[in-house]
Amino acid sequence: MSRLSNFYRRRAPVSGERQPAPALAGMVGVVLRAGLLAALLGQAPAQAALVKLQVSGAQGQPLADAVLMLEPQGARPVVKPLEGIDIAQENRAFLPLVTVVTVGTKVQFPNRDSVRHHVYSFSDARKFELKLYVGKPEKPVSFDKAGVVVLGCNIHDQMVGWVVITDTPWYGKSAANGHLDLADVPAGSYILRTWHAGLPPGSPGIEQAVIVGAAGQTVAVKLGVR
Repeated sequence: MSRLSNFYRRRAPVSGERQPAPALAGMVGVVLRAGLLAALLGQAPAQAALVKLQVSGAQGQPLADAVLMLEPQGARPVVKPLEGIDIAQENRAFLPLVTVVTVGTKVQFPNRDSVRHHVYSFSDARKFELKLYVGKPEKPVSFDKAGVVVLGCNIHDQMVGWVVITDTPWYGKSAANGHLDLADVPAGSYILRTWHAGLPPGSPGIEQAVIVGAAGQTVAVKLGVR
């Protein structure tokens, strides 16, 4: 019994032997235990990947200005409002025609024409009105709800534009060739929402399930737009 007791006693330090600092030893122990636990559970750090998207219309033609949003299934990361976003009126048209912003973004509507405009929206996502003005309005318009906003001018009926507000950080507009790359997308399950001005009025976009792996993903989207 005395031998067993002596075996479990802490060994006395040998003269001149360097002892580990208590704090450092404790930290090393925590790191080793955390690494062992992660290995036992099969956990690995989330990897970001590239998602390549291609949008085409009903006849296979590439669609420009399609808005694509990868919405994670589950908790969504907080998005930051964008800065310095303008939607101008120039040559009696909205420029750009389609604008994509994150929730909380404030947008200015400068009038660069020599005539006055009266910009408004009746959309549920954001109702507002900027009465007859030239130059730059005194205050920007804040877009605080995800959705699609249709813009109009009360003086020039031919003027129309769109603002798409998203609450995901992985979004963008397709180029003239219908292509869009979304970088740094964590692996996981998503809903890909695709919106285009050629869809029926009031459409929130077409949804399809997408699984992103560590190697990335290539997704083809076809809309019934002619």
